Amino acid sequence: MTTRTLIRGATVITMDAQGVLPRADILVADERITEIAPTIAADDAELVDAVGCIVIPGLVNAHMHTWQTALRGVAANWTLPEYFRKMHAGLATVFEPADLHIATLAGALNQLNCGTTTLVDWCHNNRTPEHNDAAVSALIESGIRAAFFHGTPKPDPKPGETPFWELSHPRAEVERLLKAHQGRELLSIHAAVLGPHYSTLEVARHDFRMAAELDLIASLHQGGGPARTPGGWQVLDTEGLLGERINIVHGHALDDAQLARFCDLGMSFSAAAESEMSQGHGHPLTGRLRRLGRAPSLGVDLESVMSGDMLTQARIALGIQRSLDNVAHREAAGGIPPTTTIPAIEALSWVTVEGARMLRQLDRIGTLAAGKQADLVLIRADTLDMQPLHDPVAAVVFQASPSHIDGVMVAGRWKKRGGRLLGMDLAPVIERLNASGRKIVGALGLQ
Repeated sequence: MTTRTLIRGATVITMDAQGVLPRADILVADERITEIAPTIAADDAELVDAVGCIVIPGLVNAHMHTWQTALRGVAANWTLPEYFRKMHAGLATVFEPADLHIATLAGALNQLNCGTTTLVDWCHNNRTPEHNDAAVSALIESGIRAAFFHGTPKPDPKPGETPFWELSHPRAEVERLLKAHQGRELLSIHAAVLGPHYSTLEVARHDFRMAAELDLIASLHQGGGPARTPGGWQVLDTEGLLGERINIVHGHALDDAQLARFCDLGMSFSAAAESEMSQGHGHPLTGRLRRLGRAPSLGVDLESVMSGDMLTQARIALGIQRSLDNVAHREAAGGIPPTTTIPAIEALSWVTVEGARMLRQLDRIGTLAAGKQADLVLIRADTLDMQPLHDPVAAVVFQASPSHIDGVMVAGRWKKRGGRLLGMDLAPVIERLNASGRKIVGALGLQ
């Protein structure tokens, strides 16, 4: 039996050619949007009064290490070298599968609470299959649309051990995960690889070939200290291993020629503006990509440092790039630019359209249109801090916060209604999260 929901009377930001609809109805049947129009008659549908709300596509968090949720705030004052030493060579080494499960569950639920319907879980603290299974089961339990990017841990090598940068990605484990979760509606499996910045050339070759043969997205960090394989990108390009399935996170170490070449090849880029500025990466790639006719997706990166709210990430990424543009104009022309360099709707696209594009799922998510998956967010806009509503897009990007997220739907199923998450008793989740966090930091004396 078809389940139909009629969302009535909202301001709808479609993020496609339909633009912003000042008042519209949205009809959802099962997991899909079937119609968006000024008025829709559907007597058999559940009616949701959305007058006073803005509806946007579900947000896409394109890069987050969800396994760090129980360590919120622990890394807030660390630079990148401190993070590598204290997190990957320290705290990460004491994680058990149960720690990954509760961190991932709590992190994914918080994403839903903040309006994110699609989470790229870049999991690189999973030294056993049991760790992987614990993280994936938590994603499924949360009900979020998830892309599990299978990574590998980064401990300091012990005497006689092969260092992680000389270890090829474990293809058999990726294939096991693909087989185990084939056909799941809300879950996809991809590879979080080292890439030439953090591995030998042979490892990078193996990992990129594996991703191509398995038709996976290969996502990798680029930047943060000297490259282990200088010139590696040129070799991989010459060997035909680069293309649309390669996703670069951060990317600050890329020179202009490399960045232009990678854009021509259709590679995607995910920035984490707040994390990058906090830990010393450098300025986000946003402006450099825009000059090449491209745009980044955005991710939270580390809840061990900052909030999991994607609207905050959009706001910060927009603010820092406007600031950089304004400074450049002042230096070149001696004054303030006559108009802003980036409209707010671009920032909203970074956390919707571009995230969907990065995942190769723009045909399913990222915008609101008939035939697409019903991943959407209801934002209360009739509140003291949102009225009067002159510009809905500006209100979402600059005024809205998690407190305004009234409803969240994933594939036609409500995950949040009336400002409350559904189907999950949060008290024991928080209790388990606290216990895990105390255990982990206590093991290394950081309490």
